[in-house]
Amino acid sequence: MKRKINAFSFKENKKVIFSNLLLMMCVIVLSFNMHKPYDALESTVIPDEAIRLRILANSNSEKDQEVKRQIRDLVNVEIAGWVENYKSIELARAEIARHLPEIKEIVAHELKARGIQQSFSVKLGKVAFPTKMYGDYIYPAGNYEAVLITLGEGLGANWWCVLFPPLCFLDIDSGQAVKEENGSEAVGSDAELEAEKAASSEDDGKVEVKFFLVEWFSKLFG
Repeated sequence: MKRKINAFSFKENKKVIFSNLLLMMCVIVLSFNMHKPYDALESTVIPDEAIRLRILANSNSEKDQEVKRQIRDLVNVEIAGWVENYKSIELARAEIARHLPEIKEIVAHELKARGIQQSFSVKLGKVAFPTKMYGDYIYPAGNYEAVLITLGEGLGANWWCVLFPPLCFLDIDSGQAVKEENGSEAVGSDAELEAEKAASSEDDGKVEVKFFLVEWFSKLFG
């Protein structure tokens, strides 16, 4: 009889230990993930004094988007070379303004080389930007200093990055830097979609961790 009681007590103790350890691990996982939304809101890679580049495609056709990407790469390389040695935004601004005619020549040459008869404009000044979310970073809406290149009607998906300080990290294979959007009307839905994807990824990670813990503790105390 005594042996049966000890076996029963040990079995009950295993359940208690298992439950307590599992609860502790869940608390640790939850407390770790609670800080992620705040980190995203507080993080930023764009300083207050910055000059951006924004390019508006004529439309969302594959042809117009390809033209936008090609002009993007050409202009970004040129401007990056002009401002790479400057430390102050005043000097960078003056250098970019001095080279605006060259930027126009780059755009005109690319359109002509492709046999495209299309109007365009290039300007340096305050440009309206919508709120954007990219990875862990949130970029608030506002009027920011930028080089704005508008191709044709300027109704297609646009692209932007930071020229000064140089933060245009291009992915040559995919042709993307920061998130693209389908015009101003689609900004909200695109931002929400990105948020949903991020939330979904976080949820998937939590489920995997929890299942791993359950399996590990089951093997340990099973």
